[in-house]
Amino acid sequence: MHYEHVDGAEAAGSQASSAAAGFPAYATCEWPGSGVRIDVLGGFGLWVGDDPVAVPAGSERVLAFVALCCRAAVPRPLIAGTLWPETAEPRACTNLRSALARLRTEGRRALDIGPASVCLARGTTVDLHHAQRVARRVLASTDPARLPGSIPAAVEALSMDLLPGWYDDWAQLEAEEWRQLRLHALETLAGRLIAAGRHAEAVSAAHAAVHADPLRESGQTRLLQAHLAEGNRSEALHAFRRYSRRLHEELGLEPTERLRGLVAEISPSPRGDGRPGR
Repeated sequence: MHYEHVDGAEAAGSQASSAAAGFPAYATCEWPGSGVRIDVLGGFGLWVGDDPVAVPAGSERVLAFVALCCRAAVPRPLIAGTLWPETAEPRACTNLRSALARLRTEGRRALDIGPASVCLARGTTVDLHHAQRVARRVLASTDPARLPGSIPAAVEALSMDLLPGWYDDWAQLEAEEWRQLRLHALETLAGRLIAAGRHAEAVSAAHAAVHADPLRESGQTRLLQAHLAEGNRSEALHAFRRYSRRLHEELGLEPTERLRGLVAEISPSPRGDGRPGR
């Protein structure tokens, strides 16, 4: 959310210093060892242990909204006004009470419900919080050679959209904020993997970035660099041509000279001007 989850600057500094120190401190907005988990990446889900819990649609939105507020105690009027923006305040507050009441026992375990506010219960984890820590550790590291312990797990954590198919303004804003964070993390990770000579993993990270935003040139650049570093010039050329074609068809634009330069020596254009053709 765009109000503070906790003390924003203090939390960011704490995470960065923890990552640099090399130990996996938990984010200030999440406690370890949870038996209850809320998923917002790739779709909504509520889990108690290994068992999924069915949640009514209106209650899903309350759980998701509070989960995105991290550990902050969220005032009831703020929840009600955000989730039911077109409804008068008394009715919106009634809707919130009803949504909370419809939660079964398992669902209510995820929340600490007070008379004036609602927050996540101690021990409830959220998949987004873990993925954000992965992204921030990648971006905060001052050592270019520093890599996550499990590259596949890191790429997977950074590959999922937040609440796809949810069109509420608050969900869309959070989804875009997460998209930007994970794109930067995936591109940074791909660059470090290229430098480390781990080309297959670099291609995987770059592909995840490209899948998240096919028209973003920085992701395409990492993908071409990974293919070229591995010696797969044909793969690089195919990737460039796919991107060039899509960019032209959807936006009427051409790749920048910087990107063209990566493949200029592979496929000079028939015009002889040194530019790869589409």
